[in-house]
Order: sequence, then structure tokens, then C-alpha cells
Amino acid sequence: MGQTSNPNAPVLIAGGGIGGLAAALALSQVGQPSVVLEQSPEFKEVGAGIQISSNVFKMFDILGITAAIKSIAVFPDGILFRDALSGEQVLHIPIGPEFLARFHHPYGVIYRPDLLDALVQACRRSALITLRTGKKVTDYTDHGSSVTARTQSGESYEGAALIGCDGLWSRIRERVVGDGKPRVAGHIAYRAVLPIEKAPAHARVHRVTLWAGPKIHLVHYPLRRGELLNLVAVFHSDRYEEGWDTYGDPQELNEKFKNTRPEVRELLSLIDAWRMWVLCDRDPVKNWSAGRVTLLGDSAHPTLQYMAQGGCMAIEDAVVLARKVKDAQGDFAGAFLAYQEERYLRTARVQLTSRFIGDYVYHPRGPAAEVRNQMLKNLTREDMAWLYDGI
Repeated sequence: MGQTSNPNAPVLIAGGGIGGLAAALALSQVGQPSVVLEQSPEFKEVGAGIQISSNVFKMFDILGITAAIKSIAVFPDGILFRDALSGEQVLHIPIGPEFLARFHHPYGVIYRPDLLDALVQACRRSALITLRTGKKVTDYTDHGSSVTARTQSGESYEGAALIGCDGLWSRIRERVVGDGKPRVAGHIAYRAVLPIEKAPAHARVHRVTLWAGPKIHLVHYPLRRGELLNLVAVFHSDRYEEGWDTYGDPQELNEKFKNTRPEVRELLSLIDAWRMWVLCDRDPVKNWSAGRVTLLGDSAHPTLQYMAQGGCMAIEDAVVLARKVKDAQGDFAGAFLAYQEERYLRTARVQLTSRFIGDYVYHPRGPAAEVRNQMLKNLTREDMAWLYDGI
């Protein structure tokens, strides 16, 4: 497939989110320089929580950021699943010492800005990583022996290869896959964070709590060493066709949750300003590479949030991609094909399982909810081993 004309040329990374920075860090560990081109004026994540399971802690070990993550994360003692209408406990999954003994790595929750900052700081310590902000990649040319990325401001960057880490609405994916707009799930997510001292006592425990009801659910858990409470309220709606980051309507939210338990409505009443996301994903694809260009994370396999694996899959991608680049010794096209071959079935399983969980585990009503309850009561830790054992 040919070698690059400049063996010291960096890999260009379009997007400086969790996946893009993890890719830069992983590449640096195999001796490959990179340039991260982030469209925003600074490296910044929207304030919300993210669950980080044992499979991604294995990746943190490889990336050398486990200590930084553990210093700021919260490690819940369990995941509690309750009926949002009756209050019935449907399922409790211990994720403390028993989980750690089985999977050898913990299950935690972390504030997205804190995770991103850990990655940024690690990248800044590497002489092989160049970070550029205010650089939105809009197009590229694959020359066969190199790639030129062009930004919205008219600048050009030359590199050995290009990795599209530019998210759900990836401009790089338009060229590589060309499958149009993302699929709108019909689910809306409202997210908010508040100081833990403003939360009622029942919400201050170190636990991930899910209240599930017909076409609605609320998740809450502590963040930043227990200093913050993360709230995510999701409901079905056909009002919105697409969108990402805007403010939600508390009146609409309260209407959707009006029949839920007092504990749920109490938590929702504490928030005046919610950030709203229209939830989208895509059908899995087997190929997300073309020559010296590939995709990573949400650009390659965007998933709904119901398995809490979007960021985890992106970080796994980064580690696998770096190893394939190392093995290929300059054959980036070959490395990218090997990378997607190793990743596409695992990420597709996460995408499709997340869809199923959103419709039939979190949001059913009537007999479907009763079937759900029976299934969950028989759920064991081993049922999730395919995911949490990691790669």
C-alpha cells in the first residue's frame, strides 16, 4: 500500500474530544507523532457525567492515566434499578469489591470535563503531540502517500494519515461512508449537574440510581469525589428532528414525569436550566476507512447512551488503532483496515444492544414491563462479561 514520503510526518486527528485525545495519547506511546485539530477555541466538554466501566479502566492503565482518573472519579457501591411509577426495586447490581474481584478493574462515574482534562494534561506532557484549537476540519485530500486536511478558516495541514474523531455529525464520515444524517431515536435527554448539598438525602448515596417508566427514565449519581450530583432525564418525543446542545423546557419535562414517584419529581424540581440533547445513532457499518483515512468513536459507530459505552468504545478504539499502526510500520491503509476488522463487531453489538435497552428495558409499559422485570431478576454478572472483561 506504500510508505509515506515523510516517515516523521504526524497523523492528523480531526476532533479533540475524548476519542481524539485518547488516540493522540495512544499513538504517542508507540512513537507516532500526531496533530490534534479541535474546532472549539479550547478543549472543553459539556458538563455532564459519564460512566466508566472496567473495560475502559484497562485502557486507562495502558494510557497511563489511571491515577489521574481515580483521584477525581466516584466509585459507586451499586446500580439500583427502580420502577419510576411504583418505586419497586427491580434490580440491584453490586459494583463494589465483588465486581472488582471478578473483572479486576473498578466501575466508576466521572464528570466529563474531568475525564477530558486528564487526557489533555497527559497529551501536553508528550513531545509527540501537538494540540491546535479553533481548527475545524471540513475536507481532506488523500494523496496516496500523505493526507492534507483543510480547515474552515482556509488552513491546510499535511500528515501521514487522518483520523476522523469529529463525532456524530462527522464531516470526515461524509466522505468515507456517505450514509447521510444520523438516525433520530425519538428520545430526548435533559442533563444537569448541581452541588451535592442541594440534593435530598436519598440522592446523596454513592450509587447509580435508575428510575424507569413508560417512555421515560431518570438516572442520578454523584460526581467529582461526591461533590456534585449528575441528573439525566430521558423521554420519548417526536417534536425534535435533530439537534445536540441546547436548553430544554422544564415545563415539558415536568409534564412527561408527572405520574412518577415523589422522589423523582423532587429531583427534577431542583433544576431550572437543563441542557437538552436529541438522541441519535447510526446503523452499524463494517467499513469506516478509506486509504489513509479512518474514523474513531462516534464518527465510526455512534451509539445511544443506554449501555454507557460511547466514551469507553472510543478509548478502546484508540488503543487498538495505535497497536495496529505500530504493527504496520508505515502502512497506514493496512493498519486502518486491521483496526476496523478488530473493532466493528464489538462496537456493533454495543450499538444494537443500546437500542434494544432503550426501547425494551428502560421504557416499556404494561406486560412488556413485567417481562422486563422477570428478565432483569435473572440477570447475573456473567451476562455482562462480554463487555466488562474488555479487550
